[in-house]
Amino acid sequence: MFFFIADAHFGHSAIIDLCRRPFKCVEEMDGYMMERWNEKVSRNDTVYVVGDLFYKHKDPDNVLKQLNGKKRLIVGNHDGGWLKRLDASRYFLSVDHLAEISDGKHKLVLCHYPLMCWKHELKSYMIHGHIHNNTNQPYWPVIKNNPRILNAGADINGFEPVSFDKMLANNECFKADADARLYNIKETQE
Repeated sequence: MFFFIADAHFGHSAIIDLCRRPFKCVEEMDGYMMERWNEKVSRNDTVYVVGDLFYKHKDPDNVLKQLNGKKRLIVGNHDGGWLKRLDASRYFLSVDHLAEISDGKHKLVLCHYPLMCWKHELKSYMIHGHIHNNTNQPYWPVIKNNPRILNAGADINGFEPVSFDKMLANNECFKADADARLYNIKETQE
């Protein structure tokens, strides 16, 4: 089975406040994400990490050797530092900046950064990370209104790797909730 996750930010204590994550400390967050990962992912499953697995983590080797599955990394903007400190081939079957794959049912384009257009965009899905749960950027309406652009970010996928179908459902809910939040803000301002 294929799973997807982006923006886990293991080791990043400030991300708890920045993204309003429901954890008291980085140790709780990291422990929860590792536990959920290993409950869902078996040794034979493939996990596409769509960038930013760690941020200033002191011991990425220790985390990586504990995470189940065959891991494939799509490099994110915070992956350069920790990748230089370890042998990525020990933990990842591949390390790419962009990948075009199929899960057997869907054609998928994976890039850490959300792409507004991609190869076969009418017949495939664009899976990204990078934006976490941020809906305040000028590109948000494009992402929100395109059902084929899917955020693999931990912040909207329960802080765990998810299947394509679960990611699709989570994105539909997140995009609908973003509309509801915006509507509520406008109502209170009037």
